[in-house]
Amino acid sequence: MKKYVKRRGWIVAVEVKDICSGSKERPKREEIIKLARQRKIDHIVVWKLDRWSRSLLDLVSSLKELSDLGVGFVSLTEALDLTTPTGRAMTGLLSVFAEFERDILRERVKAGIVHAQKMGIKCGRPQSAALKMDLIEKMKSAGKNNSEIARKLKIGRTSVRRLLASTKGKSGKKLVKKFESKAVTQSS
Repeated sequence: MKKYVKRRGWIVAVEVKDICSGSKERPKREEIIKLARQRKIDHIVVWKLDRWSRSLLDLVSSLKELSDLGVGFVSLTEALDLTTPTGRAMTGLLSVFAEFERDILRERVKAGIVHAQKMGIKCGRPQSAALKMDLIEKMKSAGKNNSEIARKLKIGRTSVRRLLASTKGKSGKKLVKKFESKAVTQSS
């Protein structure tokens, strides 16, 4: 890598030896991207693409950002040089494959959800607020407003409003505060 940099007439500003396997957090890479954003480096040279990125989606997005910043990127093993027109064309092809990978992944997730539902597995967030529906209705009929109910039950005010609206649709009538009138007679 040093020989390549020397042949190109570039000067090594930062040298990073990052030995991470499969880690999503890559502090050294983030440090290099930060230097690129600050316009302190003009080119990035890596031995192999998998040393720079662990996924095609991440690779494409980071290369796009570097390109937008005007920072060249070279991967020696794959002979990918984004400082040339051919290298930039290769980036376009990589982005097509990244989009394809994203679409395939989306389809697999949807198919997995459908399969799980057929097996009787509930998908999505648990209905924690819905479990308190009886309490919500009691408190509402006792004259409490939505904010008071939400605070007391430690749930969101929007959840209270949504749940009350859903019961309104089921029963066909609006929940109304109940006022009891008692006849008071005075005995003499």
